[in-house]
Amino acid sequence: MVSGSAPHTTNQRMELQAVAEGLAAVPAGRRVHVYSDSAYIVNCFREGWWERWQKNGWRNSQKQPVANRDLWERILAETRRHDVVWHKVAGHADDALNNRVDALARDAIVG
Repeated sequence: MVSGSAPHTTNQRMELQAVAEGLAAVPAGRRVHVYSDSAYIVNCFREGWWERWQKNGWRNSQKQPVANRDLWERILAETRRHDVVWHKVAGHADDALNNRVDALARDAIVG
């Protein structure tokens, strides 16, 4: 679970690192549910952005190099080890699921 809310929001690189480390910690062959308030992360997989990036030499739609490519590649490798289900939760909202995701993410950072 990856989340952030003001004033303690995480940046994209931190969120990607959390996903990579979380997936790496799960034994191979498991179904993993990733909950995030980051459309940047969830849409990459649900909408196939990463496939377009690879076909375009790791360049985005503006022909710029994809930021954080090293972490994206780690996550891609980890997704091949698992059956990953991506869930987008409402960001920075008074939503029960977002609050739960945020609390778990903060506990993971502190713990």
